[in-house]
Amino acid sequence: MTPYLAVFFTALAVSLVLTPLARRLSFRWRIVAEPGGRRRHKGVVPKLGGLPLFAAYLAGIGLTYWLLPPTGQDALRLQGVVLGSLVVFLGGLLDDRLDLPAAPQFLIQIAGAAVAMAHLVFIEVFSNPFPGAALWTRPPLDLFFTLKDNLVWMVPPLALFFTLAWALGMINAVNWLDGLDGLAAGVGTIAALLFAWHSYRLDQMAVAAFPLALAGALLGFLPYNFAPARIFLGTAGAYLLGYNLATLSILSPAKLSTALLVLALPILDGVWRVIDRLRQGRSPLQGDRGHLHFRLQDSGLSTRWIVVGYYGVAIAFGLIAVAFVAAPTTKLLALAVLGVGVLAFLVWFSAHGKVSGVKYQVSSVKTLALPKSYQVSGETDDVTPGTETRDTESRDT
Repeated sequence: MTPYLAVFFTALAVSLVLTPLARRLSFRWRIVAEPGGRRRHKGVVPKLGGLPLFAAYLAGIGLTYWLLPPTGQDALRLQGVVLGSLVVFLGGLLDDRLDLPAAPQFLIQIAGAAVAMAHLVFIEVFSNPFPGAALWTRPPLDLFFTLKDNLVWMVPPLALFFTLAWALGMINAVNWLDGLDGLAAGVGTIAALLFAWHSYRLDQMAVAAFPLALAGALLGFLPYNFAPARIFLGTAGAYLLGYNLATLSILSPAKLSTALLVLALPILDGVWRVIDRLRQGRSPLQGDRGHLHFRLQDSGLSTRWIVVGYYGVAIAFGLIAVAFVAAPTTKLLALAVLGVGVLAFLVWFSAHGKVSGVKYQVSSVKTLALPKSYQVSGETDDVTPGTETRDTESRDT
C-alpha cells in the first residue's frame, strides 16, 4: 500500500504547487477564457489547467515506474497510455491557444486513440451480460462475435471501431462535462479512484497506480477549479482526462461498465444534446446551454450544489459497478434503468424546463481587456496595459 500512497500524494503535491504557476503563465501567454457564449463566469479565467494536471500525472507515473514497474503486456499498453496522453495534451494546448475548428480537434483525438491501439489498448472482449449463449450464436451476430467461456470476443475490425468510438466518446463526454467549475475534475477524480480500486482488487499492481496518479493530480488541481474557479481545465486538461478515463477503463475486466455507470449522466446528456440539436435542424457540434448542468444553473440552482449532486450520482453508480454488483446481467440492468430514467428526465426537462437550449452564434472577434493586475508584456512580470484578441465562439468540440 505504501507505493500507492507515494504515487497518489506525489501527484497531489505537484499539482498543488504547479497550478498557481500555470495561472500566471496563462495570463502571461494570454490563454484565458472570457465570459460569453455558454459560460457565465465572472471576469477572465486562465485555462491552462492541463499543464499542472499533466505534469503531476507524469510525476506519479514516473514514481510508478520506479516503485511498481509494469511487466509483460501491461508494460506495452501503459506505454501507449502515456504516449497517447502526450498527443492529446499537446493537441489540446494548440486548441487552447488557437481555438481550432472541429475537424482538427477530431484528428487530434483520433491520433491519440491510434497510439493507444498501436500499443494493444483496444476493446476486444467483454463479459457476456445475458444468460445463455443463444444471442451470440445467431446470424448476423455470429459473424462479428464469438462466445468462449462466457466471454464475448469481437472480430478485429469491429474491436478497432469500438475502441475508436469509445475513446472519442469519452474525450468529448468529459469536454462537454467541463461546463461548471469543478464538475469534470471532480467526477474524473471519482472515476479514477474507482478504477484504481478495481485494478488493485484484480492484482493489477502497476495498472492500479496509473488512475491513482490521475486522481492525485486532479485532487491537487480541484481546490483552484472548484466554484468559483480560479483556473479552468482547458481543452488540454479535458482531453487528457477523457483520454485516460477511456484507455485506463480498457485495461481491466469490467472497468468499461464502471466508466459507463460513473459517467452515465454526462454521456447520456451529451447523446441527448446531439439528438435535440439534430431534431431542431442544427449542427450537433454547435455549443449551447442545453446541457443539463447549464439548465440546472439557469433554473436558479447554485453551481456548487449542482456539482455536488453530480458527484453523488457518480459515486452511487460507481459503487454499484465495483463494490455491490458482480453479475454482468445486473450491471446491464442498472445501466438500462439509469439510461431510461435519465433520458426520460432530459426529454421532460426539455419540454418543461425554465430555460431551453440557446443557440449561440459566432460573434465578431472581440477585444478582451485583461485585469490590470494580470496584464503582462514581454518576458517580465511588470504590470502594463494590454489587451488580447480572442474568438468568442462557443462550441462543444
